[in-house]
Amino acid sequence: MTAQESTGRVALITGASRGIGYGIAEALIARGDRVVITGRNEDALREAADKLGADRVLTVAGKAHDEAHQAEAVERALETFGRLDHLVNNAGTNPVFGPLAEVDLGVARKVFETNVVSALGFAQQVWKAWQKENGGAILNIASVAGLAPSPFVGAYGMSKAAMINLTLQLAHEMAPGVRVNALAPAVVKTKFAAALYEGRETEATASYPLGRLGVPEDIGGAAAFLLSDAAGWITGQTLVLDGGLFLNAGV
Repeated sequence: MTAQESTGRVALITGASRGIGYGIAEALIARGDRVVITGRNEDALREAADKLGADRVLTVAGKAHDEAHQAEAVERALETFGRLDHLVNNAGTNPVFGPLAEVDLGVARKVFETNVVSALGFAQQVWKAWQKENGGAILNIASVAGLAPSPFVGAYGMSKAAMINLTLQLAHEMAPGVRVNALAPAVVKTKFAAALYEGRETEATASYPLGRLGVPEDIGGAAAFLLSDAAGWITGQTLVLDGGLFLNAGV
């Protein structure tokens, strides 16, 4: 199937103007899907849409935790494309670096509001508007930080552990019509994760058996699989994408 053909399916991807979200949008469009991408910056969204193919992309700017934005994104998706098969909860934040014993509780609340509560909000909106009656799939972007201790980014790791549990809860509640899975990447080369590898990529890569960090295309390929009929008997699972990192960690 070429990018010009259509599967007829539509996905809403949060936080998709760049990085992992953009990589997922690119993979879905390449197989013929149409996508709705959200993000905080309207100019960045418009630039992403131009690169992806404006005729296959709808952009909706706003803050992921804003319930009015969630409702608008779902409403506009249905108005524009007439359906909403898939939801990808990718929007996230990590504004704090340091030990949990010293983290500002207001900042910790912000991390959970953006990374977890917004994902639940989008899932509720899509469920009520389309998936409850028509089925589909949800994909939550978690992290290996949610599966093991994550020194100095503990609030982020806690939120991603909650995302993994949210995946289990929704998979149980929304079956059989809606499948819900998660991806848990290690370090992926994006602007969001730049502080973890820029200026020290050789050192950062040394612990990865496959010899490199992830790139958005790695996540896009896995996402496209889990949002396909080929994964039709998979739900409630978290797929770890880590270049073999946990082989060395003994996890």
